[in-house]
Amino acid sequence: MDEYPLIENHGLIGDLQTAALVTTDGTVDWFCCPRFDSPSVFGALLDKDDGGHCTVRPAHTTYATKQLYLPDTAILVTRFMTEAGAGEVVDFMPVTGTTVTPRHRLVRLVRCVRGSMTFQIDIAPRFDYGRKPHELHVTEHGAVFVSEGQSLTVHPIREPDDDRLLNSLTVDNDLHLAVGLQAGQQRGLVLESAADGPPREIRLAEFQQDFDDAIRYWRSWLSKSRYSGRWREAVERSAITLKLMTYAPTGAVVAAPTTGLPEQLGGERNWDYRFTWIRDASFSVYALLGMGFTEEARAFIGWLGERIKERAGGEGGSGPLNIMYAVDGSSDLKEEILDHWEGYEGSAPVRIGNGAATQIQLDIYGEALDSIYFAHRHGIHPGHRQWTGLLAVLDWLTEHWDQAGEGLWETRGGRRHFTYGRVMSWVAFDRALRLAQAAGRPARTERWSSVRDTIYEQVMERGWNESRGAFVQHYGGDVLDSSLLRMPTVGFITPEDPMWASTLDAMEQELVTDSLVYRYNPEASPDGLRGSEGTFSLCTFMYVDALARAGRTDQARLVLEKMLGYTNHLGLYSEEIALTGRQLGNFPQAFTHLALIDAAITLDAALNRR
Repeated sequence: MDEYPLIENHGLIGDLQTAALVTTDGTVDWFCCPRFDSPSVFGALLDKDDGGHCTVRPAHTTYATKQLYLPDTAILVTRFMTEAGAGEVVDFMPVTGTTVTPRHRLVRLVRCVRGSMTFQIDIAPRFDYGRKPHELHVTEHGAVFVSEGQSLTVHPIREPDDDRLLNSLTVDNDLHLAVGLQAGQQRGLVLESAADGPPREIRLAEFQQDFDDAIRYWRSWLSKSRYSGRWREAVERSAITLKLMTYAPTGAVVAAPTTGLPEQLGGERNWDYRFTWIRDASFSVYALLGMGFTEEARAFIGWLGERIKERAGGEGGSGPLNIMYAVDGSSDLKEEILDHWEGYEGSAPVRIGNGAATQIQLDIYGEALDSIYFAHRHGIHPGHRQWTGLLAVLDWLTEHWDQAGEGLWETRGGRRHFTYGRVMSWVAFDRALRLAQAAGRPARTERWSSVRDTIYEQVMERGWNESRGAFVQHYGGDVLDSSLLRMPTVGFITPEDPMWASTLDAMEQELVTDSLVYRYNPEASPDGLRGSEGTFSLCTFMYVDALARAGRTDQARLVLEKMLGYTNHLGLYSEEIALTGRQLGNFPQAFTHLALIDAAITLDAALNRR
């Protein structure tokens, strides 16, 4: 690769156990295997020289490119236009299902649709984040890259009498091929990890079957959506994106399929998001059930129930629950630095693993209980062992809710009494009481009621800053924090309360810039990290939701329409948006797409009522 593409200049494909990013010029520059948090096979996104990539592009020096998804699918089409002709690369991954497997296929079909076009194909894997060497073995039927404990097989897509895919082959431990096509002709390749046999030629008819199956799967899945309101295309693309970030064997949703993409170019805010946060995934329940995807919500509630039953951590750790886990539920997410990689546009360090996994973030208990209660209202009921686990979690929270923590944003500047953490602790006890009543389960009713009311009174007294006329980030401070936009969403305060109206006005003055919303001001409230960051896309959609609930529907609609203008060409969002409009941070981010769905549902209903 010559240079780093813009973060937003990517599309996402996947098979529900792992995923890949494809640039607008036909390069797969991020692909981990066999699952989201496995070591990378292609990682040029984080080191253009030594990360590895698979590139398919015209041999012409000048071309224009466009990218789109086939409607209602996760099949990506990258189009190239030259004066001599037009061609396409069709990328997708056949869905693997709910059984864990090391075998994953990345299908790349090339075709000429007008005139003629010669495609240059470069396949240069770098296994284990580029730390393990490999050997290349080429046969008349394809090729295989072999590294310690891993392999990548290249199967050509062609007809028996056609050798054009290999007629310009050069090898330097990587593959470099050229294929010339006329209008109507198509060829391609399948990259397969852990293949169950040697390279083989794949006929176009077999490719067509996989292609048709992929279309059928995604359109059948999307047809379950009940959403028919405004911004439907953006909402449904967000739903497909969330599905692509779901690990089907367990139902866990990763925060993003990438690691190390910077929140500030050249800065150190580069984290690994390929794990499942209790908070983020709990939010997914509202979005999924709001659209009618009951099966996915049920799967995550089951995954969450297993974590609750395990009660990891206990008294000697950070609490009954970690804030995040690997997609299989394991909790060893040791953070390390890949110091041999330069990072995206020189943004080092590149981290894998996440040292925030054992932080104390008391809000996660409210988010977990809220999602379980919401799911119960939609017919997904907790079993006896899950309820027993919840009792143990709530026993712990009863004794520990009034302590400092690192907070929602996982700051590394020391523990504080974050207002949002207290609000969500209130939610935990409130939803536990409601759930016990609705399900007829044994409960510590008097104890929970007492703690819930104590927390409410404390937040109203210590979380409110009279001079600011607003609820603030942490007790004793005067810094605003957009996490508190969720206060009316969870029912802690009514949207019509004058204290909330005043808080919303203060946030608009301090945290909102041209409708984009910052998390907080790190200069006013140091978070232990150098540098600054862009506006946080999640928070902008939360702002839309809060405005809609407060009856400010015209303002909410304008903010939402502006925010939709910041999406990339495929309807995808990363974590943040710089003031230049450039997307920053890991991509795409589940949290952002969840919030988009929630905001659209809330605002659409508000506009209908009006």
